[in-house]
Amino acid sequence: MRFVKALILLILLSLSVYTIADYQHLKFKYALSPIVLSYYGSTGPEVIEIQKRLKQWGYYDGPIDGIYGYKTYMAVRYFQAKNGLKVDGIAGSETLRALGIVTTTSRSSYSSNLNLLAHLISAEARGEPYVGQVAVGAVVLNRVRHPSFPNSIAGVIYQPGAFESVANGQINLPPTVSAINAARDALNGWDPTGGALYFFNPAKTTNKWIWSRPIVAVIGNHVFAR
Repeated sequence: MRFVKALILLILLSLSVYTIADYQHLKFKYALSPIVLSYYGSTGPEVIEIQKRLKQWGYYDGPIDGIYGYKTYMAVRYFQAKNGLKVDGIAGSETLRALGIVTTTSRSSYSSNLNLLAHLISAEARGEPYVGQVAVGAVVLNRVRHPSFPNSIAGVIYQPGAFESVANGQINLPPTVSAINAARDALNGWDPTGGALYFFNPAKTTNKWIWSRPIVAVIGNHVFAR
């Protein structure tokens, strides 16, 4: 029985880009590091949270069992590939941040949300007037509060197909100072749009449906709608 289990494990690991020696190296390296991450073979509550997020967003169809097995590994790779992250199957700090998971060694929830929102604002509204950058952040927060959207900032931002900057990887570029300030103002309650759930650049969009939404504001190059 032990031989069969060992053989199955070897077959599964052979399907990944890492060897057993690679994973042993990772365990040794991160045992001496404050960085928290999950990888093939990990278990525990953090893995459960990873599985829940991936299942909620349609990347994972396995059991929520807290075991970082092959299905979880492949789901993480799929999420990374779709969201402009390094595709290695390891839930490191960047992947955990993208999933909206705050660990005991991560920054506070507020800081994580501020950072992620600033990345999105910078990618989507770079070059827009400051009030327009705040408005983009407000749209994200309005979606968080709306029952038709995910109930977290990470969930809204990484909802499949929601933002072009996520699909093309622009969200991973360092945010501008003005985007960080705009994210802070949006989190503090400033909503220049009056409750908009969508925004678009009419000079760039080819989406006919978005024009059917009631327009509530025009700020810079963006139209904001409900």
